[in-house]
Amino acid sequence: MRFNRFSRRLHRWGAISGAIAGIATASPLEAQAVSRARIATPYVPGATWERRTAAAMGVDSARLAEAIAFAVQREARAPRDMEESHYRSFGREPFGEGIGPFKPRGEPTGVVLRGGYVIASWGEPGRVDMTHSVTKSFLSATVGLAFDRGLIPSVRDTVWKSQAPTYALRLEAPAEPGSRYRAPMFLDPWGTPHNRTITWDDLLRQTSDWEGTLWGKPEWADRPSQNPAEWTTRARQAPGTVYEYNDVRVNVLALAATNLWRRPLPEMLGELVMDPIGASRTWRWYGYDNAWITLDGRPVQVVSGGGHWGGGMFINAWDMARFGLLTQRRGVWGDKRILSEEWVKHSLTPTGPQPTYGYMNWFLNTGRKWMPSAPTSAFGHVGNGTNLVFVAPEQDLVIVVRWIDNAAIDEFLGKALGAIVR
Repeated sequence: MRFNRFSRRLHRWGAISGAIAGIATASPLEAQAVSRARIATPYVPGATWERRTAAAMGVDSARLAEAIAFAVQREARAPRDMEESHYRSFGREPFGEGIGPFKPRGEPTGVVLRGGYVIASWGEPGRVDMTHSVTKSFLSATVGLAFDRGLIPSVRDTVWKSQAPTYALRLEAPAEPGSRYRAPMFLDPWGTPHNRTITWDDLLRQTSDWEGTLWGKPEWADRPSQNPAEWTTRARQAPGTVYEYNDVRVNVLALAATNLWRRPLPEMLGELVMDPIGASRTWRWYGYDNAWITLDGRPVQVVSGGGHWGGGMFINAWDMARFGLLTQRRGVWGDKRILSEEWVKHSLTPTGPQPTYGYMNWFLNTGRKWMPSAPTSAFGHVGNGTNLVFVAPEQDLVIVVRWIDNAAIDEFLGKALGAIVR
């Protein structure tokens, strides 16, 4: 009776009717066979993603349906118009005007994988939306690719030593002849004694305390102190000692990586990660309108590390799930290693001043402080919205959940994990 009443409620919430069809029950023999196959030979999705019933993959279909219904019911409270949402939040900060593209989002959406197979989906998983700071994990991947190829010999190397002079592309003519005489011609993000002590590891862990302005945004203007007197006068902290989540500094990392690769980061990500894992052709990675440099004679837009002030990764839930499966399998896709084991270990190593943070939006469940309802081995790639790629390696589980109220995430994950019966 209880499940019948719940089913009627799900029917009224038409947004997840497709999900219910995707988590049908299976026979005990089917469940055993598929479970053995899942353990023996990891499934790698091709262009078409294979589905399995939830029951066949050891998940209680009714309880998973209940978790999905909860996610739909607890939609994020912010407006679906991402530009309006920005100006209700970050846009109210100093220098808070948007300088990159925004896109209205869709309805609550998600995908659940077990053993790599799709066991449930809801909403509009094929819709391309902003993913906000999940972008940072894609950025981290481009730095990892550079590390794996020896472009960064050690994450403890200072960044400035690898950086060539960076010429900022000016998109408009000077106001009058001679007005640019003796004006700075190059970006100089490493010009202070403090900034020259910052390592790649410091930037990736958000412990650099980098000082300066990039793309018209001073670092102190992102989530500024409640005391305006401290904005430009506070003492600098030694790199590696204090954690501070700051998108200006993330964008410094994107600039440094672009300068190192000598190619646009979306090109590198597509060629070395997204194409090999079978991602669609619909994702895009944007920067700001003023974030252009001249690189080896061609104009290149330096991408942003999130949707703060606009831009970042625009992507669908299926492609997010592929990336989650890649990180769940520690950088391996089928018989191909995409990211090195060493880089994955760096990414999953807790940051000293912030143990629930690894490398660039690899959120860790150290001491179960990030998500109390999840195991300590779980981690996730997180962005505003809320966008989450949740990974539970021990449970062989990947969940993409988009546009859920941030306050409801842990309860949702508890319900989803509670649906696992073997």
